[in-house]
Amino acid sequence: MYPEIMVIPMREELTRAGVEEARTAQEVDNALARPGTTMVVVNSICGCAAGKMRPGVRMAMQHTTKPDHAVTVFAGQDKDATEKARGYFGGHPPTSPAIAILRDGQLVYLMQRSAIETSTAPAIAQELARAFDVHCAKANA
Repeated sequence: MYPEIMVIPMREELTRAGVEEARTAQEVDNALARPGTTMVVVNSICGCAAGKMRPGVRMAMQHTTKPDHAVTVFAGQDKDATEKARGYFGGHPPTSPAIAILRDGQLVYLMQRSAIETSTAPAIAQELARAFDVHCAKANA
């Protein structure tokens, strides 16, 4: 656990982009109980991967198609919330950072640390925009 003062800017980088923070397991369950699509961002203090992930998420949130909801947990800080969020990731090994998209509480997309750390922020944003188009687009009536 890092002193909270150290992680405030990393938390705010996502919350300023409209990503809601979930700091408890109950807040994660509440967020994922909402109907529709929810992006879950597992934030991290790790500089190499998370330092690219957060700007990538911010850029992706500017895309026309977006999830109905966006929530973040902070690995290494909000342990119960992070563990609860990862429980929705269908048995995939836990990594941080990570970005998931769930539809009605069911995992439909997961970007693990291995993909994040080998990408740039614009490439992460482009991949997320693609995933938003595939998994979050509203059906035309």
